[in-house]
Amino acid sequence: MPSTDKWLEEIGGPGNVKVIVDDSRQIYGKWGLGISSWAHVLSPSGLAAVYRLGKDKGIWNRPTESGSRWQTSGSFGIDGDGIVKWGGAAQRADEVPEFERAVEAFSGKPVAKL
Repeated sequence: MPSTDKWLEEIGGPGNVKVIVDDSRQIYGKWGLGISSWAHVLSPSGLAAVYRLGKDKGIWNRPTESGSRWQTSGSFGIDGDGIVKWGGAAQRADEVPEFERAVEAFSGKPVAKL
């Protein structure tokens, strides 16, 4: 999918990760990722945190090329046997996953925060 390819290029590529595109959002639903609530996206504390992510860390919203801003997000790490070793649904719109914990879940070794 062109929009996914563009996004992957912008963040440095997929590396050693398999990226699955779920246009129909069927997999999203099975993993508990649905349409978010007003409080998830537009709460004053969430909006303030999103602004701080941009100002402090340079993480700003990208244009939505497909899908919906109202789709909840999640990050999951699945091993070769299909077992979820790390992850879950985002609790708020400003949540940034701690990917260091994903590396630890697969390697068994502590990783310094990036």
